[in-house]
Amino acid sequence: MKERYIVRQPIKNDKSQIIAYELLYYGENQAYGSSNDNEFAVADTVYSFLMQNVEKSLKDALHFMTFTTTLLMKKTPALFPKDKLIIQIDDSVVIHPLALRFVQQYAREGYKIAVNEFQFAPRYLSLIDFIDYIKLNVKSTNEASMKNIVNLARSMDKRVIAINVDSKELYDQAVALQVDALEGAYVAKQLATKAHSSGYLQSNFFRLMVAVVKEEPDMEEIENIISMDATLSYGLLRVANTAYFATKKRVSTIRQAIMTLGIAQLKQWIYLLSSTNSNNEIDESAEEFLKLSFMRASFCSELMAYAKDMPISRQEAYLMGMFSTLNYLIDAPLEEILSTVPMAEEVKNALLHHEGRCGELFALVLSYEQADWKAISAHAEALGVPAHTLTNIYFNCTESVNATWQQLKDPGSAAEPAGEAAQEEE
Repeated sequence: MKERYIVRQPIKNDKSQIIAYELLYYGENQAYGSSNDNEFAVADTVYSFLMQNVEKSLKDALHFMTFTTTLLMKKTPALFPKDKLIIQIDDSVVIHPLALRFVQQYAREGYKIAVNEFQFAPRYLSLIDFIDYIKLNVKSTNEASMKNIVNLARSMDKRVIAINVDSKELYDQAVALQVDALEGAYVAKQLATKAHSSGYLQSNFFRLMVAVVKEEPDMEEIENIISMDATLSYGLLRVANTAYFATKKRVSTIRQAIMTLGIAQLKQWIYLLSSTNSNNEIDESAEEFLKLSFMRASFCSELMAYAKDMPISRQEAYLMGMFSTLNYLIDAPLEEILSTVPMAEEVKNALLHHEGRCGELFALVLSYEQADWKAISAHAEALGVPAHTLTNIYFNCTESVNATWQQLKDPGSAAEPAGEAAQEEE
């Protein structure tokens, strides 16, 4: 059976900040084409996945999803909360009278509607009162038409999202049009401006302070907390490998670092961080990098259960994902940062040059972020990761990261933390 993936592709503003995601289904263009049999089969597959994963896939952000006539007739949008879903339709729905009535009904019920590849044509203009978002294909629409569509949207209080932004030239063109957001392969690869901050997530740090001052500190809890934060993980490994704590064996995991320092020295390190960063509130962009690093760490770690012939442990794979954004959190080149902590050469080569088996694993994680279908299949095959497992692994990680992030933002929540300590030692 042909591989099928469901991936979240980020939709960003011109500052590269994520404002929403689109749920993309691999092969949908072929499957949703002229064959009704194919559309029904694919709709069943997507519907089945969403029934099982709706809580995992739409919890943390606004999501756009294309609904075919079949999915609309199955009342699939009703699976999702109105404040998290944008119902997206394309020409096959616009020209279908019955499907269009479903769309109009959802709009009346309070769902937001987006039209993919909007055109200046009577069938699209007749829908304008029901539309909230206009998707503008910058690859196939001429400049004059794009300007007219943007002006129409502005005059009617609609938001415009440029899609298929696959190069810097198209990105610059879309930004010049002053669209509200952008989406595409080039956009997915762009990270926000460097945070220029060595700050940690404040709520996470406060939880760490509470954990270390308990009468009987729980080392596993402390490990979990530190493992959620790239800058805390990096800082702890550096401290544990200083001359003062030098041991015959270099410290390369969070657990080893905690045991090397001991609770008394760990407290001193945390108090020192408290005094040096007490007035350094972490900004929004740094928070974005911390969450991205946590997601990459979780995904790398979970993929290790399937990847063949890997030269590193699951814990090292976790740190590989965690440290992949450090050059955005710490104002220094990644090569310089990685030289200050002991890491397997395979991990360093993967992060710096995408080389070897570890580079293949890291590339798979990045290609999934970017919804690069061919690359996903190629890297999965090279690693021996079964293609049919990827979507479930990805959304399980998404759910775990979202639950943990919610716990960080709301310390009173009951979410179970998901960090390196939850992984089995090898």
